[in-house]
Amino acid sequence: MKNDKIIKPRLIIHGGAGKLEGTSDRQEQINRSLKTVCQSSYLTLIEQGARESVLHAIRSLEDDSLFNAGTGSRLQADGEIRMSSSIMDSSTGIFSAVINVQNIRHPIDIADMLSREKHTVLAGKVATDFCRNRGVDYHDPITELRLAEYERQIKGSHGTVGAVALDKSGTIVSGSSTGGIGYEIPGRVSDTATVAGNYSSSVAGASCTGIGEEIVNDAVAAGVVIRVENGMSIHEAVQNTIEKAKKSQKRYGLIALDCNSNIGYGFATEGMYYAYHDGNGITSFIDEMEFK
Repeated sequence: MKNDKIIKPRLIIHGGAGKLEGTSDRQEQINRSLKTVCQSSYLTLIEQGARESVLHAIRSLEDDSLFNAGTGSRLQADGEIRMSSSIMDSSTGIFSAVINVQNIRHPIDIADMLSREKHTVLAGKVATDFCRNRGVDYHDPITELRLAEYERQIKGSHGTVGAVALDKSGTIVSGSSTGGIGYEIPGRVSDTATVAGNYSSSVAGASCTGIGEEIVNDAVAAGVVIRVENGMSIHEAVQNTIEKAKKSQKRYGLIALDCNSNIGYGFATEGMYYAYHDGNGITSFIDEMEFK
């Protein structure tokens, strides 16, 4: 029997979760940037599909120094920037990622490139060498703000950007990118380049942000998708996960989409930045939560 189901394309992006950075003016700049990225990425979704939309969104966020990914990433304890990124596509079922790569402009492009390799996850110096051998240009991602934070020994706990898209063919793609937490032990591996932080299937997709170790311990992104596969709605799956985090005093947030064009999001941190396009227009949030 022919399936005449009409799939409505959807896109949701996030700019990180945790204690909201800077002044209200900076937060409004972040909000405006998310809206701009969401709009251009939704147009890409309509014209080129879910994968290109996610790549476009994350490249754009990596280029914006307001966010802790790509240019504007935080420095680790040794004064170096190491970035991680991943992408997963329901049409192939392939998860690919780059971990602690250095001096490139778009870590998401390397994760995308690795999806076509036999070995789809690379880390450290070998990952950087892979970039150079493939002709990826050198790029210095350090900004004055992040250098000043490093010099003041400011330590963070989280910071990621992400996107999840559903296109008219039913393909769901999720992607994430991070510059780490700032002043961490060199070589730390967060959730971003694991299926705990970023995961998609033909039923749903999710991208996480927050304290990476806690996201890994709860297997958040894969867990949300599996709950939907087992019959939960996307809203129930997200809220179930967030309530679990709150009860155990863990700090993370996530965005998600299902194959029926339903959007889900939630957080158990001090705050979260996100925006989505539901086909009618953009909704953008800077949400905060009070903790006692």
